[in-house]
Amino acid sequence: MSAEHDRLAESRQMNDPWRRWGPYLSARQWGTVREDYSADGNAWDYLPFEQSHQRAYRWGEDGLAGLSDEQGLLNFSVALWNGQDDRLKERLFGLTNEQGNHGEDVKEYWWPLDATPTHSWAQWLYRYPQAAYPYQDLRETNARRGRNEAEYELSDTGVLDENRFFDVVVSHAKASPDDICITVTATNHGPEAAPLHLVPQLWFRNTWAWREGAEQPRLQRLDAPELAQPNLRAVRADHRVLGRYLLAAEGTPQVLVCDNETNAQALFGSPNRSKYPKDGIGRAVCQADDGGLNPAGTGTKAAFHYQFDAVQPGESVTIRLRLSNDELAEAPFGPNFEAVLADRRRESDDFYAEVIPAKTEAADTLTARRAFAGLLWGKQLYRFNVARWLDGDPTEPPPPAERAKIRNGSWRNLDLAEVISMPDEWEYPWFASWDLAFHTVPLAHIDPDFAKAQLVLLCREWAMHPNGQLPAYEWEFGDANPPVHAWAAWQVYQISGAQDLGFLQRVYAKLLLNFSWWVNRKDADGSNLFEGGFLGMDNISVFDRSKDVPEGFRLEQSDATSWMAFYCLGMLRISLELARREPGWQDMATKFLEHFLALAQAMDSFGSGGVQLWDEADGFFYDVLVSDGGAGRPAGTEPVRVRSMVGLLPLIAVAIAPDWVERELPEFAARVRWVQRHRPELSQALISAHGGDSVRYSLSVLNSERLERLLSRLLDEGEFLSEHGIRSLSAAYRGGSSVQLAGRDLGIAYLPGESDSGLFGGNSNWRGPVWFPVNLLLVDALDDHAAGVGSSLRPGGHSLSEVSEELRERLISLFRPAAGGRRPGQPRDFGDGPLWDHPTFSEYFHGDTGIGLGASHQTGWTAVVAHLICTRKG
Repeated sequence: MSAEHDRLAESRQMNDPWRRWGPYLSARQWGTVREDYSADGNAWDYLPFEQSHQRAYRWGEDGLAGLSDEQGLLNFSVALWNGQDDRLKERLFGLTNEQGNHGEDVKEYWWPLDATPTHSWAQWLYRYPQAAYPYQDLRETNARRGRNEAEYELSDTGVLDENRFFDVVVSHAKASPDDICITVTATNHGPEAAPLHLVPQLWFRNTWAWREGAEQPRLQRLDAPELAQPNLRAVRADHRVLGRYLLAAEGTPQVLVCDNETNAQALFGSPNRSKYPKDGIGRAVCQADDGGLNPAGTGTKAAFHYQFDAVQPGESVTIRLRLSNDELAEAPFGPNFEAVLADRRRESDDFYAEVIPAKTEAADTLTARRAFAGLLWGKQLYRFNVARWLDGDPTEPPPPAERAKIRNGSWRNLDLAEVISMPDEWEYPWFASWDLAFHTVPLAHIDPDFAKAQLVLLCREWAMHPNGQLPAYEWEFGDANPPVHAWAAWQVYQISGAQDLGFLQRVYAKLLLNFSWWVNRKDADGSNLFEGGFLGMDNISVFDRSKDVPEGFRLEQSDATSWMAFYCLGMLRISLELARREPGWQDMATKFLEHFLALAQAMDSFGSGGVQLWDEADGFFYDVLVSDGGAGRPAGTEPVRVRSMVGLLPLIAVAIAPDWVERELPEFAARVRWVQRHRPELSQALISAHGGDSVRYSLSVLNSERLERLLSRLLDEGEFLSEHGIRSLSAAYRGGSSVQLAGRDLGIAYLPGESDSGLFGGNSNWRGPVWFPVNLLLVDALDDHAAGVGSSLRPGGHSLSEVSEELRERLISLFRPAAGGRRPGQPRDFGDGPLWDHPTFSEYFHGDTGIGLGASHQTGWTAVVAHLICTRKG
């Protein structure tokens, strides 16, 4: 086992020493719901980027290449100045939802290069222009562009032409849990010498301004006589909870100290709490104004100012720092410093050599490692007490009463202060329940304890609603994300060795509450056909399925019902595993078996009111509008005839019961036989395969005929199958189509790239592109169909196992350099050549070309490509 595996064995919990420090600092705190105390709920406007350098945050912090303790009390990041910008480059910039022509969009380039699960080693690359950062150009040009035009990106502005940028690589390496060696190396890739200021910062999160009498921590500049080392500068940090830490900086940088307090005078014309507010360091570096610095060298925010007047073309400059809870070592930057970095880098290689199969090609190995690195850099501290946010703080004016009606007013139970896996460092610096479930699958390959803890976390009473609903995401915790938690829990259990029954029991017990919530809230008439709204698939239909269902109708959804059948099978799998050790769980296995069979029957035939999701003529599943017969409208149904992922999701409702079920669970086996004899109308979805002395059960909502017809659509390159995965909408609508519904003529068109609609912010499109999470579920399901009801099928002359592997390879190919050296999944605005040769994990991918779209650093669910690589057959 590698040294990193040994550290993981010592660090099962988040509060264990090796996990105490990590990249838990967000890349963006401004513009988040947590910091929004407005009356209208416009979080982007309440605390915009323009004010982020002057306002103290209430719930978190942000920075570049961030490092913090797991409580977010003490934070480190790197700031930069090129001598041209009007402000320090302290955090990532992007356009808000209203500013971007396709919704919110980051306008920066960065790449997580490497990381280990205990954060004993981490590397991060940021690309910084040498010219003034074109903030206004990016805003104004995107504002002029329409939804049918591409987004105007940083590389389009010309500031990066001729490689006129610095690549800044930040490395963290732990000598021990509380002793971290840090290097910052900046390389001038441009044709001329250029100035650069490196300004690493250390500060305390503001925890004292929000209540009277709160104790304020203290940073203290250590002057030369106290250090007794001429080529060294240092800041000491004292905190009642953390204790004492020391940040040492090599060389003789200027030490700048102020307070992490709002500059209320500059922003609002009101008195400041401190004479030396948060922007004092930026003013000193960029405007040569020392008026915001405390000459006594005390405060709650400090920085080391390194100035390089002319970094030559091709030249690199490096600064070294060391954060430690020990007293200042005699030689903090001696030979031991470089040895720590070299050892941790080598140990990272050793660790991943045991995770990624040895036969894996170099390009795929790099993809997997970068995907894992992105996941680990995406672990962020998420702190949010909804009740306190709604009520306001004692020292602040009470929030407007309207806020409780805008969002999350019924989620007063939610109180989180946890390190959580985020979908994206900038665009989604908050958790989303179904995103997080997908994150845990690749995380289980490298950090199974953290993966399990994440799944358990959302089921805890301070996250899950008392009614059993899982929180969706902070913009509206009450939205319904697809129920993928049980599937993810089973995947994590299997990947991590199928031994931790305690984990299964903890998740399963809480998911029983969540399952009941779905049944009670999303099956309005008890028909076993489910509603659910957009269910994470945003604008996939001809109307917003959460808000725009025609008056007098309800929408019975193919995907919602498929998700519930899928949920049943996930709970059934777990029930069987638990029953193997404790027979009493067989009753629950029976419950989920019969519930699944009832769902399958509803999808197979007519539900209540004559609702049928399967269209025999088309060989496809559709959503169905059901009229309640009110307001003089006749009762009846109208199918929403749009071939989309909605109709493909019945494929995922499949499972194969283990061979040992018949032998080891006699009560369950007897109940199965009873259902087959006495409820034949239910048992069409249950197939028994006899082999010798054993009986194996295959469960699927699709019989072989319907499976074959659905696969013919899935594998048709004129419809769903693209070169790089399964599209979310049939390409048969490439020229547009219309649907007659409830007396309206509604149009829809295949859009392989960005959305042409403002629905859901305009930056998320399910009308054509390839989305990784549902593709992963389809790969997984095809394997089960191959072992069950579809074992005799050979579409195109290939077995379903071969079809599954082909789809896997198409997805992985997005990240492999093509003949010209460019990766198909790279975003459009990436340049060519080795400086741009970095795998990037986009939110989704163009349905025809595979180009990366949406959030450009969605190393959350798109990181499941690492799982596909690590589990490749053969």
